[in-house]
Amino acid sequence: MNYSKILFALAIALVLPTCGLEAQTVTSPNGNVAVKFSLSQDGVPTYEMTYKKREVIRPSHLGLELAKDKHASKGLEETSLMDGFTEEDCKRSTFDETWKPVWGETSTIRNHYNEMAVNLFQKAANRHIIIRFRVYDYGMGLRYEFPQQADLNYFIIKEEHTQFAMTGDHTAYWIPGDYDTQEYETQITPLSGIRQRMKTAVDGNASQTVFSPTGVQTSLQMKTHDGLYINIHEAACVNYPTMHLNLDDKNMVFESWLTPDATGMKGYMQTPCQTPWRTVLVSDDARDMLACKLTLNLNEPCKIEDTSWIHPVKYCGVWWEMIAGNNTWNYTDDLPSVKLGETDYTKVKPNGRHGANNAEVRKYIDFAAKNHLDEVLVEGWNEGWEDWFGHSKDYVFDFVTPYPDFDIKALNDYAHSKGVKLMMHHETSASTQNYERHLGAAYDLMNKYGYDAVKSGYVGDIIPRGEHHYSQTINNHYLYCVTEAAKHHIMVNAHEAVRPTGLCRTWPNMVGNESARGTEYESFSGNEPYHTVILPFTRLQGGPMDYTPGILETQIGTWNPNKKDMYVHTTLVGQLALYMVMYSPLAMAADLPENYAKYDDAFQFIRDVPLDWDDTKYLEAEPAKYISVARKAKKTGDWYLGGKCDADGHQCSVKLDFLDKHAVYDCTIYADAKNADYKTNPKAYVITHRKVRRGDVLKFTEAPGGGFAVSMKRQ
Repeated sequence: MNYSKILFALAIALVLPTCGLEAQTVTSPNGNVAVKFSLSQDGVPTYEMTYKKREVIRPSHLGLELAKDKHASKGLEETSLMDGFTEEDCKRSTFDETWKPVWGETSTIRNHYNEMAVNLFQKAANRHIIIRFRVYDYGMGLRYEFPQQADLNYFIIKEEHTQFAMTGDHTAYWIPGDYDTQEYETQITPLSGIRQRMKTAVDGNASQTVFSPTGVQTSLQMKTHDGLYINIHEAACVNYPTMHLNLDDKNMVFESWLTPDATGMKGYMQTPCQTPWRTVLVSDDARDMLACKLTLNLNEPCKIEDTSWIHPVKYCGVWWEMIAGNNTWNYTDDLPSVKLGETDYTKVKPNGRHGANNAEVRKYIDFAAKNHLDEVLVEGWNEGWEDWFGHSKDYVFDFVTPYPDFDIKALNDYAHSKGVKLMMHHETSASTQNYERHLGAAYDLMNKYGYDAVKSGYVGDIIPRGEHHYSQTINNHYLYCVTEAAKHHIMVNAHEAVRPTGLCRTWPNMVGNESARGTEYESFSGNEPYHTVILPFTRLQGGPMDYTPGILETQIGTWNPNKKDMYVHTTLVGQLALYMVMYSPLAMAADLPENYAKYDDAFQFIRDVPLDWDDTKYLEAEPAKYISVARKAKKTGDWYLGGKCDADGHQCSVKLDFLDKHAVYDCTIYADAKNADYKTNPKAYVITHRKVRRGDVLKFTEAPGGGFAVSMKRQ
């Protein structure tokens, strides 16, 4: 295994006898967080939560509504797991380990919690369930567990009714609840303002299903009027639909809202089984929202015995030129429709703008080799792009047949001769059944030619038709692809897939996901400057994002006249900062090689910045305002700094008290120039060099939409 327990796990030795029949409380190891469980007079499971004796979650109900269905163990006589419970016993334990992630922000992660497992009996239905609480110094997780039993074997979830009762009208950082996309701009309103803002918060997408005027997605970040930061999410979502939150805005109570399948049901369960963890992260310091690893800790340890083939990837690729509209994914414009295996591409006229051609790919391979990048992504290499979208087409790609102008063997041979690998691209057009039909052959092809990473995509409405991107069935598909990829020693980066819930601990070949509004939107309608300083508080809570940063030519119209008014909503230095504030082991240098040539001195930071760290220290943070972070490169002793801010700009002072004693560092500082501004003067930057030691102070003036980036190499 890739983790080691350095503190003895006391989970069994410290199990105590029955807790008793009154309300039960479990506190975190340091006592800051307390969770209280009780049963109402009607036997409804109820919990509440405090932090430093301040109320975080008011008394909130727990339970599951089950469907009366012929496939359930009780068929049309099915009852629900909502009330009528009595407490049989309550077991407590404590657990303390330190484990080593395969890659990450730190070389070790401590998993230290106190646990309370409450065994409940529903006499009327002769059913037993367990509600398990794990309480950390920075939050808690709870889940439902269902032991195998005669009267609860097969059951169907109609709805899960897990409540999160808020203590007030908190400021919320949210995106609309949607069964099919997370590609929304974050909204910032009081909880009471969600309903009104929803009308403008929902904009167009290739596939979307909004379910409620007060429904939002997790990870949901909030801030109370008295300075508490609260985050609600889920962990270890396996064989279960994704949870959203629906707000009762009269009483300020959130309730879980699961993604349905094509029949409208939420989950098909067979005991023994359990739900994902429902998580609440809390602190009076925003930095804890970014530093604490609650989601990862609630996932199972790594299931891959040999992880030596899993590694961070810095890559470039044939992508931005298509996103910005200069080139195309499709090979020809002459085909209104394609039938794979029947359409003869050697007899059609090329459109002359196909990006994935031999000459273009070789250019990127040369660029990657020259600049010590690991891999080159190539999108649009395979047959079928002429009618890939919008037709609910099942057999849309076969994932093995290249276009005539893409010589898969020659290009891979050329890349390997330069010390570079190609990164595979599998766009499924959301036909998951077609992808599974071809998955074995597709992964075999990758092994044949030496690919070790794939970017998959799920644009459009899901096939099987009627399913949603985040239903139980489709969530199982995403994990199936990852587990099959592990057998082939392939790393996976899925776009338009379900938002992560920490499964990268268990399956570390899941090196990235999109699952949010990424850089591509800078070429469409733009992202607000605060976008990249709220995502670490929300989307990144579950795992890293392939945000595709590094667009140094922020004014797209300088090279594409069709996008003359489009620009990236950060400064050039703000783009460098993204490699620091948005952690990912998978990072793209997303701009064109010719654009990097124009700013080669600034591009040096992208060449230098590591993607794997021994230590991380969040220096300052405020949701959607600013983040500053210091990271120590794995095995080198070098440190890197990064800061990013919103449209207001930011003043930052960093005392280098984390550097090694008596060491001298060669420091390169990439900063916004005095007159820099993401709108009016985005590419004004200054690079300075100096020697620094422990205790020195660096001061930065971050421009509107700007930031800073610093490399400190130990001498």
